[in-house]
Amino acid sequence: MTSATAHTWRVTRSLGVCAVAVVVCALAIEAGQAPPAAAPTAPNAGAAAPAPLTDSLGRSTPRGTVRGFLDAARSGDNARAAQYLDTRRSDAAELAHKLFVVLDARLPARLLRISDEPEGSDPVAPNREIVGTIEGGSGQADVVLERVQRPGEATPIWLISTPTIAAAVSQYDEIANSRWNGVVPTFLIRTRFAGLRVVDILTILAGLPLLYFATLLLNRALTPLVGLGFRKEDSRPRSVLPASARLLLVVIAGRWLSSALPLSLAVRQVFSMLATLIIIATIARLVMLSTGELERHVLGRIAPSHRPAAESLVRLLRRGADLLILFAAVIAVLLTFGVDPTPALAGLGVGGIAVALAAQKTLENVIAGASIIFDQAVRVGDFLKMGDVQGTVDHIGLRSTRIRTLDRTVVSVPNSQIANVSLETISARDKFWFHPVVGLVYETTPEQLHQVVDNVRQLLTEHPAVDPVSVRVRFFRLGAFSLDIDVFAYLLARDWNHFMEIQEQLLFSITDIISRAGTSIAFPSQTTYVANASAASIPLQ
Repeated sequence: MTSATAHTWRVTRSLGVCAVAVVVCALAIEAGQAPPAAAPTAPNAGAAAPAPLTDSLGRSTPRGTVRGFLDAARSGDNARAAQYLDTRRSDAAELAHKLFVVLDARLPARLLRISDEPEGSDPVAPNREIVGTIEGGSGQADVVLERVQRPGEATPIWLISTPTIAAAVSQYDEIANSRWNGVVPTFLIRTRFAGLRVVDILTILAGLPLLYFATLLLNRALTPLVGLGFRKEDSRPRSVLPASARLLLVVIAGRWLSSALPLSLAVRQVFSMLATLIIIATIARLVMLSTGELERHVLGRIAPSHRPAAESLVRLLRRGADLLILFAAVIAVLLTFGVDPTPALAGLGVGGIAVALAAQKTLENVIAGASIIFDQAVRVGDFLKMGDVQGTVDHIGLRSTRIRTLDRTVVSVPNSQIANVSLETISARDKFWFHPVVGLVYETTPEQLHQVVDNVRQLLTEHPAVDPVSVRVRFFRLGAFSLDIDVFAYLLARDWNHFMEIQEQLLFSITDIISRAGTSIAFPSQTTYVANASAASIPLQ
């Protein structure tokens, strides 16, 4: 089995597991029960405030009313389902059944978005809640809940409004006569397994793998067409639609089909939730893959000498971006399940401030390291001098920089210190300074002095490794024990060793010039004069 076939089989198997999970979750919803009655509380003589009263059927909130009605009607208890209707008609149980059939087929699968607050979600109309819209041949109709206070009830309760019941009943015949008619056998529609129709189960189990194979065919058709736009065969993409993109297409198409086909509300609700989760996870995965490609692109445009330093920073930025993507995905998941992320965000904000204060020095070093890398003030391989530290930069990290000294030891310097100190990068110089001071003995005659100065100037001007513009040779001082000649020039050397080699040659040549002129290099000396009363002063060397 080839790797592509094995990968296709793994993805298909995963889709099959996902389809089974959808069916199992839908069966669990079908087997669900209405909210249990509130347990009576024991009398308490203490000063604690009594717990708020709740409806035994869960009608204290709009979401509780909708879920309680669907659970009761789904289990076949139409008498209990009728208690969620705002009607006193004798055929309330039959109306509840017809309303369930319509809602089960056409109510949008957004049950988690229904308000779970006793006051509802509309502050303008606190006693009225729109939970969805059902569409039929006669037009659209809102599913409206109304908050009423019935005689004998301790608290107001939410009930399905009378206009909603009338609009749903008018669509019952249309749904009963048109669902799956002429498409699938009747026994698949009427036969139920654990309360779920067989046609719904087969649609989920067969639909997802078929959609995935359709994306495989689409990928095979698009890949050669897209490859025509690339001149080089090596640069042509092997797959236009990667596995993540194909899975995203499967989920989007499946979600659209689930809303277009007359599937049960439980199946559509579970598939909608799982599809949303898969879409969020797939989009997050694709964006993280894009950040990885961006990281490789950025590192590819950086010179090899700078890459070790920039790699750690770019990788840190990518990890930070991935964390933000995961955080956004978690927030989206919480919103999908109707959880308010505001308290969590507030807690993370306070925790982030605490972490930032605790890691202040570390963050300071990281920011300084980023500044060093971007400004390229220090590079790996540079020979520099920083205060008493002198050596070669061995590694630039996010927190510190390692310098290998001339003693072959390693000194780790925090990046914040490097960013705030004066650096002398010795290896960055383009020329080397040749600046000896030549001292001749005082016995040197003016002719010899002129000869030495002129010959040294000619030597430097004609040497190929000396910058001729910078040459300066002058007799500039009568020293304490010598006639001093200042020699100034810049040498064009490859590195320090090459400079030392050229300097050695020049010093030998200058020594020869002094010797040929008939003089010599002075050394520290002192003349002592002794005087007495009977004789003239006699100088002593």
